[in-house]
Amino acid sequence: MNRLFTVDEARALLPEIIDDAGLIVAARADLAEIAHDRQTLGHSALGGIPEIKALEARIEDVLGGWAERGIEVKGVAPVLVDFPAVLDGVSVRLCWIEGEPGLAWYHRTDLGFAGRRPL
Repeated sequence: MNRLFTVDEARALLPEIIDDAGLIVAARADLAEIAHDRQTLGHSALGGIPEIKALEARIEDVLGGWAERGIEVKGVAPVLVDFPAVLDGVSVRLCWIEGEPGLAWYHRTDLGFAGRRPL
């Protein structure tokens, strides 16, 4: 999807993105714990292969929903998303990373995360 977002549109979506990111963070932590316990103990109180597959499906469901809406997923550890936009005639990405309270950053599309600037 080649959707462009305004700053206001992206900010309006952010509470939902933050909630969804919480699901990813929880699933990510459970997956790490299961993997560690299975490797060190041979089993995990959180489950086995079925639980791993369910957690992976939960993450993929969230990521797929974002992609369908035109939100670009750049990472899951930490969760990092970009909203394609145009500011002052320049192609940019409005950028949010896990832990930030709001949408306050952007970067030129051709520069990526290293080129982040405050909105």
